[in-house]
Amino acid sequence: MWAYHWASGKSSLTPPPEPGVGQEVTEGIDEAAMTDWLVGLGVGLQAPLTYERVGLGQSNLTYLVTDAKGARLVLRRPPLGELLASAHDVAREHRILAALQGTDVPLPRVLGLCEDPAVTDVPVLAVSHVDGTVVDERADAEALSPAARHGIGLSLVDTLGRIHGVDLEAVGLADLASHKPYAARQLKRWAGQWELSRTRELPELERLTERLRTLEPEAGEVALVHGDCHLRNLIVDPDDASVRAILDWELCTLGDPLADLGTVLAYWPQPGDPPTMRFDASMVEGFATREELVERYAEITGRDLTHVPFWHGLGLWKLAIILEGVRRRQLDDPRNLTAMGRIPAGAVDELVACAHVVLDEAD
Repeated sequence: MWAYHWASGKSSLTPPPEPGVGQEVTEGIDEAAMTDWLVGLGVGLQAPLTYERVGLGQSNLTYLVTDAKGARLVLRRPPLGELLASAHDVAREHRILAALQGTDVPLPRVLGLCEDPAVTDVPVLAVSHVDGTVVDERADAEALSPAARHGIGLSLVDTLGRIHGVDLEAVGLADLASHKPYAARQLKRWAGQWELSRTRELPELERLTERLRTLEPEAGEVALVHGDCHLRNLIVDPDDASVRAILDWELCTLGDPLADLGTVLAYWPQPGDPPTMRFDASMVEGFATREELVERYAEITGRDLTHVPFWHGLGLWKLAIILEGVRRRQLDDPRNLTAMGRIPAGAVDELVACAHVVLDEAD
C-alpha cells in the first residue's frame, strides 16, 4: 500500500544482523533456492544474485535483485507473520498484471510466479525493474521541475482513465471480483477489516462508518479498479512526468471507477487541509490541486462526478483502517517494522478527522 522503490532501489531499512559463515540471509527469502528458480526462468539472469529488501512498503514486501552483470528485477512477497484472510494475495496480483500485459496500462513486465514449497513458503512474484523516478520523499518532489510536478498528478489521472477503460472480457478479468454494488461491498469489507485489525476503540471511526453508509451512492458501472492509486505507487519519467509504470495491485478489484479517484484525493493533501501525517509531496509548490485532478478526470472520461466527495471520504476511511492494520502487524511481529518506525495511533485518528471534514464540506 505504501512506497516501493522499484525504480530507484533505495533502501530505507535498518540493515539485518551480519549472517554467519556460509549463510545466505535476506529476511523472507531463501537466497540459494530463489536464485536457482530465477535463473531457471530463462530471462538471461547470471548468478550470483544479490538481494536487498527495499522501500517504505508496510504491506507486501519488495526486494531488489541484481545479477552478476548488473541486470535487475523486483520480487514481491506477503508480509511476515500472521495475515488476515484474503489479504496480501501475491498470486492474485500476478494474475492481474499478467492479464494487463499488452494493454495501454503502464506496467512492469511479469517474469513469473513462484509457488514451489521447496523455494518459498509463500507465493513470490517476479517482475521487471522499471527505470524512472519514484516520488516517495518530499525531497524527490522538490528535485523535479515545476512543470514536472504539475504534470505528475495529471499523468496519474490519465493512467486511471486507461485502467478504467480496460475491456474486462477481453483480458480475462471479468470474474476477478463480484459485480454487486461496489460501495456496499467496500463498506462491508473494510468495516470487517477494522474489527479484525484494530488495536483499540475509536468512536470517531465508527461514526464515520455510519456517515458513509448513509451517503452510499446507487450502483454505477463496473470497471477495473486499481484500489491504491497515489504518487508513491508510480514510476514516472522525470522530464515529462509521464507514468512509466503503476505498481502495487494487491487491492485491485472490480467496481465503481470513482473509487480510484477518491483514493487519489485521499492521498493528495494540499495547503489549508487539516494536519495529518500523510505523505506531503503534493504540498510542494507546483503540484496540481485536487480540483484540477477532478477536472482532468471529467475531461478524459466524461463520467458524472456527483459522488466524488463520498469516494474521497471513503478513501480516507480505508486509509485509516489500512494504517491500523499496519500498526497491528507491527505489534504482532517487529520484523514488519521499517526505518519509518511504528505507525502512531494519532496518524489513524487524523485521517478519520480529515474524512469528517470532507463530508462536512460536501453537505
